[in-house]
Amino acid sequence: MPTPAPDPQPEMPNRLRAAYAAGSVGTGGFGTLPGLVLSYYLTDTLGVAAGLASLVVTVPKIWDVVVDPLVGRLSDASARRTGSRAPIMLVGAISLPVAFTLLFAAPWTGGAAAVWVVGAFLLATTAFSLFQVPYIALPAELAPTPAARTRLLAPRIAVLALAILAFGGGGPIVRDAAGSGRTGYLVMAVVTGVVMAAGMVVAALGARRRGTTSTPARGPSSQRQGSILAAYRSAIDVLRDSAPLRALLAAFVLQALAAGAMLAAAQYVATYVLGQESAVTGLFIALVAPALLVMAPARRLADRVGKKRAFVASSLLFALATASLMFMTAAVGWWVYLAVAVAGVAYAGMQLYPLAMLPDVIAHDTHARPAGHDRAGVIAGVWTAGETAGLALGPTLALAVLAVSGFVSSAGEGPAVQPGSALTAVVVIFSALPALLAGVSLFPLARYRDHQPFTEAR
Repeated sequence: MPTPAPDPQPEMPNRLRAAYAAGSVGTGGFGTLPGLVLSYYLTDTLGVAAGLASLVVTVPKIWDVVVDPLVGRLSDASARRTGSRAPIMLVGAISLPVAFTLLFAAPWTGGAAAVWVVGAFLLATTAFSLFQVPYIALPAELAPTPAARTRLLAPRIAVLALAILAFGGGGPIVRDAAGSGRTGYLVMAVVTGVVMAAGMVVAALGARRRGTTSTPARGPSSQRQGSILAAYRSAIDVLRDSAPLRALLAAFVLQALAAGAMLAAAQYVATYVLGQESAVTGLFIALVAPALLVMAPARRLADRVGKKRAFVASSLLFALATASLMFMTAAVGWWVYLAVAVAGVAYAGMQLYPLAMLPDVIAHDTHARPAGHDRAGVIAGVWTAGETAGLALGPTLALAVLAVSGFVSSAGEGPAVQPGSALTAVVVIFSALPALLAGVSLFPLARYRDHQPFTEAR
């Protein structure tokens, strides 16, 4: 098959790229803030024991994994019926800020607060899925070639890095400026929830598939759209059928687990290792700001050596940088921020490359199936479920390690005095654990083949 010519600019207008990138304001915010502050909010503001807190942050994410394939199937049905995934995305965008505010509005402490947070988190994760799953499916429809998809995704990753920086660094600043304890968290939730919703609405309205209609599918696929069991069958089928998806997803989930654990530990590192609660902002700036500088070189690296090799290099660099942070058990200083910044450079690639490879996987699956039977939404649902599971189990793993280390929770009277075992555990969660997970992710990644026919050679 001849190599397709580069897609002309009219097929990828800047307006479309900007609208799609705006969605990362929501994904960056919701992917960052709960992972960064929710565990700490539970243990050090609401007085929830670390073991119970690990369940609180896990249960809603298990529900998210369950609901994502359903949302993916509904998204495909909407795309077939109306030619648009926007209605489902809009429902998620509008409902998320309400649920997100409730998440940080717990009126009680202890076990009752844990129940409140679980309920609100269930609502918030469902709302987020309604937006995120169809959003992930769009690049395969908006861009006709692998090169075009990389070009579409590059500004999205840049906006994602800015969003992570703004929410991860600015969220705690808003919290601290609004007052200590619950008031600060509530104000933070209201402000950030509105900003997230704005970006998501822009993406839902502005990033639509090329063309206004889609021919409805005929036959068994469309007839089974309403079946819940069929949604899960579709998810299982696509994992069984697509070896590239299995390899890429396994690597990405392991890395999401690493990022989730590191994110959950950041506030604890700031408070108990660096000795200042507000130091979490500095850690976030060190982690995310370098990504803004290396995004263009990262894309050129993929063009030069291929997406897979660039992904492997980023993963190795991340593992080395995070492993070096184990030296915090001996001493801390400026070098901590330098090591975190190097990890941030690597993490930029760990976000860009798999997200640029995923639309290639979707396109290959679509081309291998009859017209009208595409599974872009199903694949996006499976991907989002895997990413969500990894990011959710990261804090779960972090809190479980804290629980067995003897970590002492507090009801907001100030940081509790921690035993040495808990302080060591905080460092391990922030350094050795993500380094190990990133290293293990290279094994499934090795099974992803660059020479698949759907993949651009270079």
